[in-house]
This record gives sequence, C-alpha cells and structure tokens, in this order.
Amino acid sequence: MPGTVLLLAASPVGKGRLVDAASVLPVLAAVPPSVLSGADTATVIELADPLEPQAVLTRLRAAAAAPGPLTVYVTGQLQLDRRQRLPHLALARTTPATVRYTALPWQWIREELRLRPPGATTLLLDLHADQEMWEWLGAHPLDSGRNNAVYGRIAPPPARRAVAAPGYMKSLATILRSGHRPPLDQLHQLALARTAAEGPPPGLVLTAPGPVPSDPHAAIAAAVQAGRHADADALAAHHERAARQAYGTASEEALHWAEVRADLAMLAGDPVRSCRTWLTVATARLNAGQAPDAPAVEAAADRAHHQWGRIRDPARARELGGALAELRVRVPGRRAGALDHVRRELSRLQTQV
Repeated sequence: MPGTVLLLAASPVGKGRLVDAASVLPVLAAVPPSVLSGADTATVIELADPLEPQAVLTRLRAAAAAPGPLTVYVTGQLQLDRRQRLPHLALARTTPATVRYTALPWQWIREELRLRPPGATTLLLDLHADQEMWEWLGAHPLDSGRNNAVYGRIAPPPARRAVAAPGYMKSLATILRSGHRPPLDQLHQLALARTAAEGPPPGLVLTAPGPVPSDPHAAIAAAVQAGRHADADALAAHHERAARQAYGTASEEALHWAEVRADLAMLAGDPVRSCRTWLTVATARLNAGQAPDAPAVEAAADRAHHQWGRIRDPARARELGGALAELRVRVPGRRAGALDHVRRELSRLQTQV
C-alpha cells in the first residue's frame, strides 16, 4: 500500500531560534519518497517554517487519514506554554509569551495519530529544548501516542546566542540518501552514532518501537479499515464498560474509550452521535474538576463543535446546538468567536424545517 511522509521543520524567526530546523529539508528532499516512507511508493508533504498552528493541524490531519504507512519527520524546538506548562512545537511566530497561541501543542500530534492502526505510524524526531522545557522533561516524558513507533532525540539548550544544527535529522537523511533504508532501530542507532561523532552528545534519546500486538486498539483499527464500523464501536463499548466498572465513570480510562467511540462515530459518518459523545466527554471532564482550558477539555469541545457543523438534519442540529452553546460558555477554546458562531448558526437553524 502506498505510504505517506510528512516533513515538518519549524523554529521561530529571530532571537528565540534555538535550531535552524529548515536547513535539513533540502537533504531530506533529496531522499527518494519510497526510502523516506519504507513503502514502494509514497506521497511527501513538506512544511517549512509554517506560521499558523491550525494550518499545520490541517496537513497533519490529512496525512493521518491516509491509508498505508505514515512516517512523520519533525525537526524543531519545544517550548512550554506559561499557563498550562505543556509542550508545544514552536512555529515561525512563536515567542515565549505567545506559545499558547502561536505554537503547535504536542498533544495535537498525539491526538491526530491515535486512531491509526498500531504499527502503521513512525515518528522520527530531532527536537531542541530551551532551559525551561529541558527541566520539564526531567520529570515528564514526551507523550507521542501509544500506537506509534518513536525514534529520535531531544537536545538540551545550545550555548547562549548559538543556533544549533539538526544533527540527528541530517544524519538520518545522509544515511537514507544511499537509497537503502535499514530497519528503524538500526537506522536510529546509526544516526545517533553519526551525530555523536560530528558534534555534542545527542541529549535525551527517544526509542519506542511501538505497541504490543495485544493492544485492543489494533483490532478496532482493523475493523474500521475493513468498513466494519458497528463491530469497531461494539469493541470500544466493551472496553468502555470494563473501564467504568474497574475505575469509575469519570476515570481517564473510561473517558479514553468514550473518546475513541466519538472518533469511531465520526469515521462511520455519524456526526450526530460523534457530537453528542464529545459533548458528554467535555461535560464529564468539567464535572470532574478539570479546568475549562485543560487540553483534553478544549479538545472535546472543539471536536463536538466540528462534528456539529457536519450535521445536516436541522432538528438534530438545533437539539445539539443548544447543548454546544452552553458548553461554549464554559469552554470558549483557543479560537476567538466560537460561541458567537454557534449562536449565529442556531439563529439560522430556527428558520429551517
């Protein structure tokens, strides 16, 4: 099956830049797409110093929806937002004071890839951290998703006023330009050795070969790919019931499976069920004491809003629109005007039969 490759190189313009991320793209672009992906043929998507997190999310979402193997090469720098202290990939306009609004939340990468079949997604990362981010990483692992193979490194802050080179990614690209792609663990070790030989130590090494075959997400993803949407939902519902019984209705385990079912409804073309489930998840998180701007709460509200916009039955849209408006009062989200949008659409729907 054809593969997909996403090349993402991003770092701020100006004095906040820690790494010259885009400098690696010409080297990667010289590698044949089939070698970049490990598939016979592949589509390559390149993002060089993007400006807007929503634009990156759109391309990432499209890549994640493609069938076949997906390989994501990410070069750039990680920074914490000052409010929630969560990792973001800095983009061209990012400054320490604007991380929350101008950088790409790392959680978005994890969320967009989470329903892909286990073993079908590989992340190859060459990331640099500022001092605050480096200290955060001492106590928190970078969560890139349970279904994905992850290889790479996170480098510590470079010397003051220095802009580092993406040595690990350039080593990967140089090895792959030979036209041969060794197994990922071997490719990773070769790149690490080359990086260490040509510069400072690689920093924090990332090595996660992927999920075990018994992961229930594999069976669910296989059912979706085969078009057996009812079977996929039944499997997820079984795990949701088990999680509720074992950990409680508002537990992360139970809410995870509710989120999986919301995504499955979306994939099955049922925006009503998907929207209703996301509304339930967002409300459950709020009632459990999570903050309105917590990433999981905002994500649930945004996904409910997105699915609501796809509902074509005016009566159903009016029914769920009222609940969405109430939620948006509590969870306005990052994009300005979300509540106003719901209210305008509800006014328009009042005139439809």
